Amino acid sequence: MSEANRQVGVVLVSHSRQVAESVAHMALGLAGGVAVPVAPAGGTGDGGLGTSSELITEAAHRVDRGAGVAVLADLGSAVLTVRTLLAEDELPPGTRLVDAPFVEGAVAAVVTASTGADLEAVAAAATEAYGYRKL
Repeated sequence: MSEANRQVGVVLVSHSRQVAESVAHMALGLAGGVAVPVAPAGGTGDGGLGTSSELITEAAHRVDRGAGVAVLADLGSAVLTVRTLLAEDELPPGTRLVDAPFVEGAVAAVVTASTGADLEAVAAAATEAYGYRKL
């Protein structure tokens, strides 16, 4: 892939397919129409609640554009599944599990990725979402 086409991809891992898809849709909408490689990986292969190593792996490879992949996860076992996949080298090189709130972090990650930022900046933006105050 040419240097000009390299972009950070984002994978959103949720226990619910609908939640992952909805957060991806919202984040892409807030990115101002810029194409960002984002993939939801929610639920199990049969559509139930839970996490699927296969769906996560497939999503990460689908969004990999050579600049790294930021993975955000919603709950404990989703995090454990991603950690296991990273430890077993099942995800593309340069994949990073990002410690961030799921919705706010996803929006920050996707919007930052839409600017052409590198993986470090995308991960930092997502993590900084912990500081968003509502009051």
